Amino acid sequence: MKEAFKTSLSVGLGLGPLGVAFGVLVVQAGLPWWWATVFTAVVYAGSFEFVLVGLVAAVAPLATVVTTALLVNVRHLFYALSFPLHRVRSRPGKVYSTFALTDEAYAMTTSDQAQQWPGRRIVGLQVFLHLYWVVGGTAGALLGSLIPDRVVGLDFALTALFVVLAVEAVHDVTTPVIALLAALTALLAFPQQMLLVAFVLFTLAMLTRRTVARA
Repeated sequence: MKEAFKTSLSVGLGLGPLGVAFGVLVVQAGLPWWWATVFTAVVYAGSFEFVLVGLVAAVAPLATVVTTALLVNVRHLFYALSFPLHRVRSRPGKVYSTFALTDEAYAMTTSDQAQQWPGRRIVGLQVFLHLYWVVGGTAGALLGSLIPDRVVGLDFALTALFVVLAVEAVHDVTTPVIALLAALTALLAFPQQMLLVAFVLFTLAMLTRRTVARA
């Protein structure tokens, strides 16, 4: 757990402020502060939680919430293909590790440095990341009324954190080049469905590259 805590600190520095921003957003949406704790502890879906606040505040139909959750989190299906869940031995550990599979946890546990990590360190890392998120969200909700409305840019912490994780995960220039080409192609050919098409093109390109490399 000591190694897991040390490893989690770098991402925790981003998750903490991001959790505070999320907590502030919850109370500014008119929801009680404890909703921030419930969302961060039980839902624990990162970017979807930011969307969920608006859906709950607008009393959106359950079908809309479920559909939105599937669309926002569909990337987790791809995470499962390479996430090292097989190293987690216990059944409770596997259940929690699956529940706590976030973008940050995936990026850190699939890096070159993490190839020899035992399951206990992987689950420990996920516990600490989850804890940062819950504490940050709860603190942000409780202190939200003290933060002036003119303070903007707190939500940029999410973008900044993803940029840092992406930079650390990329070890060759071809991957970002492929991503850029996929985005430009989708933007020019299908501007109304740019994001979805870009994801599909990028996934196909990565699968093709992997197949060619194994041949």
